[in-house]
Amino acid sequence: MFTMLPAKYSSVIVFFTTFWFYATLTHGSGFSHSTILDPHGKYNLKWRFDRRTITFEIEVETRGYIGFGLSPNGAMASSDIVIGGVTDGTPYLQDYFADANRKVHRDVQQNYRLQYGRENSTHTVLAFSRHLLTCDTSDKDITVRGWWKFHARCVIESTVRVIWAYHMNRGRKSMRLLDPGSKANISSEMDFFNLQNINVPVPFKDTTYWCQIFKIQEVQKKHHIIRIEPLIQRGHENLVHHILLYQCDSTLNESELKAGHECYHPNMPDSFLTCETIVFAWAIGGEGFTYPPHVGLSIGTSIDPVYVLMEVHYDNPAFQQGVVDSSGLRLFYTPELRQYDAGVIETGVWVSLYHMLPPGMQEYISEGHCTRECLQESLGQEMPSGVRVFAVLMHAHLAGRAIRTRHFRGQEELQPLSHDEEFDFNFQEFQLLKDERLLLPGDNLITECKYTTKDRQNMTWGGLTTRDEMCLSYLLYYPRVNLARCESLPEIIGQLKFIGVKEIQVPVTTWPFMIKSPKKYSSLSFTEAMDKYRWSKNRGKSFNQMVLQLPMNVRCSKWGQDEWSIQGTIVSPPEVKSEVKPPSTMCRSASEPHSGVVLLFTMCLTYSIVQTCLSL
Repeated sequence: MFTMLPAKYSSVIVFFTTFWFYATLTHGSGFSHSTILDPHGKYNLKWRFDRRTITFEIEVETRGYIGFGLSPNGAMASSDIVIGGVTDGTPYLQDYFADANRKVHRDVQQNYRLQYGRENSTHTVLAFSRHLLTCDTSDKDITVRGWWKFHARCVIESTVRVIWAYHMNRGRKSMRLLDPGSKANISSEMDFFNLQNINVPVPFKDTTYWCQIFKIQEVQKKHHIIRIEPLIQRGHENLVHHILLYQCDSTLNESELKAGHECYHPNMPDSFLTCETIVFAWAIGGEGFTYPPHVGLSIGTSIDPVYVLMEVHYDNPAFQQGVVDSSGLRLFYTPELRQYDAGVIETGVWVSLYHMLPPGMQEYISEGHCTRECLQESLGQEMPSGVRVFAVLMHAHLAGRAIRTRHFRGQEELQPLSHDEEFDFNFQEFQLLKDERLLLPGDNLITECKYTTKDRQNMTWGGLTTRDEMCLSYLLYYPRVNLARCESLPEIIGQLKFIGVKEIQVPVTTWPFMIKSPKKYSSLSFTEAMDKYRWSKNRGKSFNQMVLQLPMNVRCSKWGQDEWSIQGTIVSPPEVKSEVKPPSTMCRSASEPHSGVVLLFTMCLTYSIVQTCLSL
């Protein structure tokens, strides 16, 4: 992760210290958030932030150098790095960056400011701060790139990939530094129930997805769940990477509750396939989710969840053996009902083989429409005054690179509901909006997903496994209405015509259906025909442009198997008169002095010291 510093930059390290009273003051102040970055619990990160500045404290079980950085993709290339430590009792910190070829350079603008540092016989502690926006092209903004306003609240933050190193160890973690979770304000006497795995043997491999179906706590009358938080087995804080909770078919046989199984496995129980709608998500670094004070997740009525599937992602890069885990979720509930019931709407691309991505593409864009026709019918009948969205989860699989949820009223685009320019499949959770968003009958939404398939040789299909793809946004909103899914799917005929298909076999008796002509595709399924086509980057780009203009099949479904009448109709993609542009960013001078930090002196280090620090 961290590589050799070029010799021409390594002869001088600038040391920063602070006045004693300031260091004492800072050392005594608290940090709002914390997480463990490495698999062995030796690299601990704490942080706090305000509208302008973020402050970190890292405590590492080492007496050597400490490396910390922000990366666009988790790799060394194009990352923003600081390296520091304590030498002869004096702390030091230096701001670097890596270019696209992983070559490390000292940053001309030293935007990271040391606040204090210390070490003992086993550990080193460094604290440092920087502006969220430094206006330095060598730094990585700690915001939603392009959407930050200094004098207003920020919208949902993009995923940040933190990289770290010490001694001979290095790694990376995806986090949200500015939105790590909603704080609890729960009475110690609040009732709760746990959805918890019991002694799951974590396989001897890098990544495992473990699923089990649970029954929701039975109550005699309606209650509201008002907070959900992780229940992570002690010592497994870095093993349990994320937990998803899906609502299942309420008519399941309770025998399905007895045992868990690996998710997305050929032998997994069929009942797992009935659990589609995400009702909660937590990821490492998150601190749980508290519903707004006027909203709760209803349990105990005939339309509420009865069974849920819990998916736990175990991240085991160290290939630990003999690990047994009993982690899960804790759900706090109360008979004191909130004003509104929360609902979840699944929006985006209808999960189907008709959603397809050509191979070898550096970038491919899919759009899933929650159409104005669906929202007009469903909200027009159920809630003409509209519903208010208060949290969003964006969901794709391994090819996903960026997602945004666009919001339109008429032909005018509003600010996006959410977006993540550095999407990470292994880090997905609901994020509270800073301000609730009104969704009206006649509005429409577009979930836009960017993928890369450059390393794939065959088509990528819409589907449930991690090698398949999805493009979804889950909206938490209130008051709850009878709308479960608001999605679209491009018509298949236009996609088949692109590769030269002239006729399919009728009647359709198999799935995927079979091609009749031309001869080169005869007796092939449509998926085989798509794979047989000789894709190129130019053909893939033309296919993408064509698909985005195709008529769409509307999905507009109620709870269970019921549908709104608009479902199954064909509509054209909406015309957009004006696309919203990011506001111009006001940059704060990176040279502006940081309050309380005084540069006392600089000291030279020998090349050998720097070489030792950065030789990984």
